[in-house]
Amino acid sequence: MSPRYRFDRMEIAGSLGDMGTLLPIAIGMILINGLSPTGMFFSIGIFYILSGMYFGITVPVQPMKVIGAYAIATAMTPSQVLASSALMGLFLLIIGGTNAITLIGKYTPKPVVRGVQISTGTLLMAQGVKFMIGSSKFQMARQMAEPYLIIQHIGPIPVGIVIGIVGGVLTLLLLENRKFPAGLVVILGGIFLGLVLGTHEGFDKLNIGIYFPEWLPFGLPASADFTFAFFAMVLPQLPMTIGNAVIANADLSLEYFGKDSQKVTYRSVTISMALANLLSFVVGGMPLCHGAGGLAAHYRFGARTAGSNLMVGILFLALAFFLGLHALSVVYLLPMAILGVLLIFAGGQLALTVIDMKTRKDLFVSLL
Repeated sequence: MSPRYRFDRMEIAGSLGDMGTLLPIAIGMILINGLSPTGMFFSIGIFYILSGMYFGITVPVQPMKVIGAYAIATAMTPSQVLASSALMGLFLLIIGGTNAITLIGKYTPKPVVRGVQISTGTLLMAQGVKFMIGSSKFQMARQMAEPYLIIQHIGPIPVGIVIGIVGGVLTLLLLENRKFPAGLVVILGGIFLGLVLGTHEGFDKLNIGIYFPEWLPFGLPASADFTFAFFAMVLPQLPMTIGNAVIANADLSLEYFGKDSQKVTYRSVTISMALANLLSFVVGGMPLCHGAGGLAAHYRFGARTAGSNLMVGILFLALAFFLGLHALSVVYLLPMAILGVLLIFAGGQLALTVIDMKTRKDLFVSLL
């Protein structure tokens, strides 16, 4: 068996590999939907640490993308978003507690799982390109390719494209380098750019202290919020969660970690996400899941043990406890194009799982 925890530069690099998915939706839901930064980063940190400790391997933590994208696009209220967290938590607790999810997983064909993985991977790569060229919804809303850099163009070329190309080349060159891990070099390079060329938004208000998440910061959602959240967000999210965050994630864990992933069952993953969403509901965070794309990202950039979970979890807890409402000021240092680089490589890693489909029929189902 592999060591349960390792704390080296590869694990650090791998722990940061999924920031391209996590941070944009988290920032959007804080700025547009008004969720609590303290509660958001607290719930993410706790989820990373506890899931790593329980499962004993690298475990991803991701936003529920269907809910996140729809909530941001329609500027939903915090109460509506939190109602979706509570409903997702309860539903997952029911299908996990009754073990119905094992039956669902048992009768889901492998080509369908690969189809979920290749489609998710393709979407991640497409979103990565959007971050580089400045056409994501977040960037379009700000009407800037790099909202937190003082330079927007280098000659006629948008600065995000230049950063993306340089970051992509660096990642390719260092992808298998254990001395200078690609993910760590690219993210540290991005933070250096943010320090030198950033707008440093919010730095004047930074107040390091001790902050704790509030209990139900927006109060209990009304019954109308629960009804709306059920039809607008929960029902569209459920197939994605079951297919990608439960079945595809457990399948990929077995492929990557073999016997070390014995605790990553359909039931345990489902209950883990249920508890995380109930925690998010209580502290004002966003709906969370274990996505196969996140696992591919962490693994691609070097994470191989639960040590990566502990390190990234502690990072998010530090943002919550020491910076509270001002935590975004630090997050803004990372250029959007760097997040795009991470997404492209993570998406490619996930989409390539289709390589074990050998027959034309299976490939057709996956691609369809």
